Amino acid sequence: MSKDITSILAGWDFDPDDVQVRIVAGDDGDEKIQMRVDLGLIQMEISGRPDGTRPGGQESLLDEFEEKARAEEAVGEDFAIESATCAALMREGVQYYHRYLAAFHLQRYDLVARDTARNLRLFAFVVRYAKRQKDKVQFDQYRPYVTMMNIRARALQALAREDHRKALALIDEGIAGIRQFLRDYDQADREAECGELGFLLRWRRDVESERPNGPIERLEQQLELAVAREAFEEAARLRDQIRRLRASEAASEPNPS
Repeated sequence: MSKDITSILAGWDFDPDDVQVRIVAGDDGDEKIQMRVDLGLIQMEISGRPDGTRPGGQESLLDEFEEKARAEEAVGEDFAIESATCAALMREGVQYYHRYLAAFHLQRYDLVARDTARNLRLFAFVVRYAKRQKDKVQFDQYRPYVTMMNIRARALQALAREDHRKALALIDEGIAGIRQFLRDYDQADREAECGELGFLLRWRRDVESERPNGPIERLEQQLELAVAREAFEEAARLRDQIRRLRASEAASEPNPS
């Protein structure tokens, strides 16, 4: 079998101004994600570690070191990771970055949510266990971006279900998470310089403006007006109606158990 990939790339010309990705059937029967790059392509597994390897028999190097940390702490030992381990974990994290970027352009937001959550877990692990502060910062500096991508994926899934309330709650979660990052590094006064925070704030306004007004939303608007007019008896009546409607909605939702 020829190892020349020219035939694979035929008709798929590289475009430097566009992220070019596709899903193909692998020889093993599993789907693969391919990303076109200027000198060829990157191929990734859809699940597990993107390169398909299993370090130490675990799904990823992060899983392997998390298991080591649990084992050592279970017997009262201190656990820490050296810079060489951090470098290996960073290389692995970049693999997941390539995959969730590709998945985002494929609108596979479930995969984006999964892989961004995994890399956020990676950052937290390194911040907790790395010996050098420089290694901690090298990972954690990406927390705002990966938080934003995670929230975008999850909120877009909610919007696809026309669940604007859930989408707004998720966006608020992301805004709070990035603000916490800024506080962690004494940068709370530099919110205006954080592009990821600015994106989520603008997106929240857009989602809020596009949200359809259901019966609860309409009553909430009436409540705001009643309070502004100091019509407190009317406001109390509206609050009762809102509580009853919310209780009715909660009772009609399927039981997850």
